[in-house]
Amino acid sequence: MRTSWPAVVALALLAPLGLHSPALQAQSVVTVENARVIVKFKAGSPLLGDRARAASAGAERALVLGQRVGVALSAGAAVSERAQVLSATGVSSAELARRLAAQPDVEYAEPDVRHRRMAVPNDPRYSSVALGSGGPVAGQWYLKPPNSTLVSAINAETAWDTTTGSNSVVVAVLDTGVRFDHPDLLAAGVGNLLQGYDMISGDSAVALATANDGNGRDSDPSDPGDWVSASDLQTSNFPPTQCIEENSSWHGTQTASLIGALTNEGIGMASVGRTVRVLPVRVLGKCGGFTSDIVAGMRWAAGIPVTGLPTNANPAKVINMSLGGSGACSPTYQQAIDEVVALGVVVVVSAGNGDGHAVSSPANCNGVIAVTAVRHVGTKVGFADLGPEVAIAAPGGNCVNPIGQPCLYPIMTATNAGTTTPSTSTYTDGVDAAVGTSFSAPLVAGSAALMLSVRPGMSVNEIRAALQGSARVFPASGGGASTAACRAPDSIDQDECYCTTSTCGAGMLDTNAAVLGAQRGLQARITQSATTPRAAQALTLSVANSYVLSPRTLTTYQWTLVDGGGIVTTLGPDTGPTVTVTPSAQGRFSVSVTVTDSSGAQSTTAQAVNVGAPALISGGGGGGGGGGGGALGLVWLAGLAMAVIALQLQRNRICPTKVSRRRQ
Repeated sequence: MRTSWPAVVALALLAPLGLHSPALQAQSVVTVENARVIVKFKAGSPLLGDRARAASAGAERALVLGQRVGVALSAGAAVSERAQVLSATGVSSAELARRLAAQPDVEYAEPDVRHRRMAVPNDPRYSSVALGSGGPVAGQWYLKPPNSTLVSAINAETAWDTTTGSNSVVVAVLDTGVRFDHPDLLAAGVGNLLQGYDMISGDSAVALATANDGNGRDSDPSDPGDWVSASDLQTSNFPPTQCIEENSSWHGTQTASLIGALTNEGIGMASVGRTVRVLPVRVLGKCGGFTSDIVAGMRWAAGIPVTGLPTNANPAKVINMSLGGSGACSPTYQQAIDEVVALGVVVVVSAGNGDGHAVSSPANCNGVIAVTAVRHVGTKVGFADLGPEVAIAAPGGNCVNPIGQPCLYPIMTATNAGTTTPSTSTYTDGVDAAVGTSFSAPLVAGSAALMLSVRPGMSVNEIRAALQGSARVFPASGGGASTAACRAPDSIDQDECYCTTSTCGAGMLDTNAAVLGAQRGLQARITQSATTPRAAQALTLSVANSYVLSPRTLTTYQWTLVDGGGIVTTLGPDTGPTVTVTPSAQGRFSVSVTVTDSSGAQSTTAQAVNVGAPALISGGGGGGGGGGGGALGLVWLAGLAMAVIALQLQRNRICPTKVSRRRQ
């Protein structure tokens, strides 16, 4: 979502009027819930039968299951061969899922929850952009070679010396659809947009209202606008607990333009992929979109047959999803991701804009490349979420400027000027600023497309290894004076912080280095034996997960201690595939390694390792020989005290309370 300062002022002025409006006071918000659940049937279930593909099969299953659970069910869209959407009224999605999951024919049932685009969080710190006029002072700074000011710039400009992309590489953008009329996009033949598909099912009143185009799934993924009005929130289609009043975002057009906007044609903006093809798959509408439509879109984009739809004639090699919702990765998401990854499709997902909390779903699913956002100086942007699931970081836009001046470091994107329905094609800029992890993910997806342009046969794991191995080291200085190292996500908001490999991924995206790694078929990558190393504990660093083109193999290794940080003085044996160090204290040290493969190709990578304080209780025992006396150490005493407390708790039968969080 993008909101200019005048729009913010206007909304602030209009809000009190609406609050006291007699017309609105006379209306009551409809609170009847519409349940919507994804049900997967067990293989061999009698409810599948020989007619599983028949048009009437879904309705028959809904009738039978409805009679069993005592709720009138409506059949919705198919999700896969054995899964479909079922809807009902007068019952919550969670309760309906619980009842259906208990049926012997059902493998699992889960609420079909809405997921939100991640362009701009609704917190005021994200939406309050600078006043003024004109474009971003730094231009498309994030595509340029990095320097002392633009620390996190991805160096796409240099990568274009190797490749400007291939029109045989397809990147699917699962989002709100696109504006085919934008002069920096346009349909293939003139621009880079393929036909795509609209996956919003329209199988119920809620789905039709979400679609906002008057119909269900069809071959037109054009974005009609996704605004939500005050009157929308008065209906059961858009519950105020899940939706907010907002203007149209044109979010799909924005993300698509970062990947494949027309470049070097003398107008508008440049994109990472330049000539790669973009496949728009519309899965988000008013108030977001449902898991069932998103998963169907993923499978269709990858070329997997989806019941009732034509097969995708242009299967994607990369899928970008700048969207997410709360909770753990659901079985429906994980199974779909497993399917598309097995076909060699790279799935890139934005981490989320939740004030530095744990990444959202599906960024927390196995097999995806989750991307968080960094500022121009390389620190984590305040809004960006983080955690061990994050694979890599990329620019997400930020504003550092005097009050009254345009935003200096936003992400420039193609968009539309319409606040509801489409209007004039335009671009975001320093006043109408675009920031968010939604814009970090397309930079990684576009980079992956360039890598596949120079080496089409790369596997998902090879793409991941090359991206992570070529990533540049996070800075340890240059942010705010009070900035500290990022911590593991918890219940407290976490603003700007210095990224570590356990919180923001392997490092900062370097598109040029990743493309060169793909081209030469070799990219060194360092992995750690401990996610959070501690002082006085041995840590093993390995290059086992490096990318090397088969059948070539790694032959020699040379490790270098770049900066011991006062806590590491030597790496010991430094010519093997692993090296073990024992940091003496809390701090940070840096290493690099150069690997050579059987063809003679070489690759170097570096990594900074953040070391935490020593563990409270030492795991080691006494030394050999006849140890003498001496005072008891503080660590030993602390361990003894904790042991006594634990014994007393056991005697009193006191157990810690387990905290559960609701999964949506």
